Amino acid sequence: MKIIEKQSGVAFEISEGDFLKIIDISGQQVSDLVCFNATDTREKFSAGKTMDFEESILISTHNYLWSNRGNKMMKIIEDLNGRNDVLLAPCSQQTFEIMYNINKPHPSCYNNLAINLKEFNIEPDEIPTAFNAFMNVQFDTNGKLKVLPPQSQKSDFIILQAMMDLVIGMTACSAPDSNGGSFKEIGYEIIKKTPHETN
Repeated sequence: MKIIEKQSGVAFEISEGDFLKIIDISGQQVSDLVCFNATDTREKFSAGKTMDFEESILISTHNYLWSNRGNKMMKIIEDLNGRNDVLLAPCSQQTFEIMYNINKPHPSCYNNLAINLKEFNIEPDEIPTAFNAFMNVQFDTNGKLKVLPPQSQKSDFIILQAMMDLVIGMTACSAPDSNGGSFKEIGYEIIKKTPHETN
């Protein structure tokens, strides 16, 4: 298992058919995930297309992550927690200034993604709204959103299968509200075998 240190990020490639396992090592820690077609990074994860084609804002087991071109990018094979978010953008410096009244530099998912995706010639403005693994966004009948602590427990995981060759960006989220007020590590594995063979 590889580790994403708290309030940091990584970027890497994964081949079509391989599996990505995201592990909430300690519990109640969000990981922002974005993905790009490795052969043409202009094609990227689209939260809007995903909600549209999956007919849900709650994306979990058996759902697909879709691209801005309407192609399947990843399939969620197994999700022990079952509560993830595709509504909210990666936290940024503006997030902390506007929502937390923090005006000094603060680690953010947007910046951590931008730093790590630069290796793959992906510019900051190309970063989409993420698949926010383990993030617990609730909403009322009037559409008012509220971010609550994740429901994920220690060692909960999500397994996704790549439907094309991908560049992946991932973080250990830096926003206090998203993570129950603390910051922790995220684990991940790239699995060449089927999930059943790794048990």
